[in-house]
Amino acid sequence: MEEFVQHLLNGLNLGAVYALIALGYTMVYGVLQLINFAHSEVYMVGAFAGFYGANFLRLTDKPGWGAFALTLLMSVVVCSVLGLCIERFAYRPLRNAPKLNALITAIGVSLFLQFAGQVVFGATPQFFPQVLEDRTLFQAGAIQIQLFDVTILSVALIAMAGLHYLIQYTRTGMAIRAVSFSFRSATLMGINVNGVIAVTFIIGSSLAGIAAVLVALKYPKIDPLMGMLYGMKAFVAAVLGGIGNFRGAVLGGIIMGLSEEMVVAYLSSSLRDALAFGLLIFILLVRPSGLLGQMKVEKV
Repeated sequence: MEEFVQHLLNGLNLGAVYALIALGYTMVYGVLQLINFAHSEVYMVGAFAGFYGANFLRLTDKPGWGAFALTLLMSVVVCSVLGLCIERFAYRPLRNAPKLNALITAIGVSLFLQFAGQVVFGATPQFFPQVLEDRTLFQAGAIQIQLFDVTILSVALIAMAGLHYLIQYTRTGMAIRAVSFSFRSATLMGINVNGVIAVTFIIGSSLAGIAAVLVALKYPKIDPLMGMLYGMKAFVAAVLGGIGNFRGAVLGGIIMGLSEEMVVAYLSSSLRDALAFGLLIFILLVRPSGLLGQMKVEKV
C-alpha cells in the first residue's frame, strides 16, 4: 500500500507537468484550430533559457526560492518571446491559407528549432544548475515526500489556477473565448483578433517555460531533443481530455502521468513510451472528441 501511494504521488507530479504543456496545445487549438507542433520545442528552449540564465547570474552560489523564482521568470520571458515570434512570422502569414499549409509549417518550425538547438546549444546533454536544494519533507515507511515534488505540484497548480482566473474572469479571457467561438463575430464586436491570438501564444508558451524548469529541477539532464517526447505525451494528454478544452487538458495530463507511473511500477519500464501512443489510438477509436470534448458538426 505504501508503495502504491508513493507511485500515486509521483504520477500526480508527472501528470501536472504534462497538463501544463497540454494547456499550451489546447489554447492554440481552441483559438486557431491548429496543432502547434513547435510547442514542444518552446518547452526545450525554456529549459536552456533557465540553464544559461542561472549560470550567467551564478544563481547556484546561493540556491533558494529567490534563485528558483528568477530562473522560472527568465524561462517564462524567453518562451513568451519565442512563442510570439512563432505566431507572428510563421503562422500569421498563413491565417487565411488552407489548414494543411499551417500544419506543415508547424512541423517545419518544430524541426527547425530542434536542429537549431543542436547547433546553438550543442548535441551533448547539459546538467541543469540546482537553483533549489532538495530535501525530504515527510517520510512514513516507504513513502517519501521531497521538496521538489511539493514544488512541482504547487507551482503547477498555481499556474493552472491563474490560467483559469484569466480565462474566466478577465476581459482578456473573455476576448480569447470570443475569438475561439468565431473570428468574424469577435471582429464585429471590436476585438483585436491578431492581438488576442498573440496573447494566447504568449500564455501557452509561458506555461511551457514553467514546465521546463520544473522538469529540469527534478531531472536535471537537458538536451535539444528533450521536448520531443514530453511534447508528444502532452499532446496525447490534450487529445485524451478533449483538445480545445482546458479542464480536459488538465484531466488528460493527470491520467497520462498516473498511467505512465503505474505502468513503470507494475508492468515494465519498456512500455512507458508505448503507453502514450496506445492511449492515443484507443481514444481516437472509442471517443475521438476526448473525455470532455464535444463533437462538432461542420459543413463541407
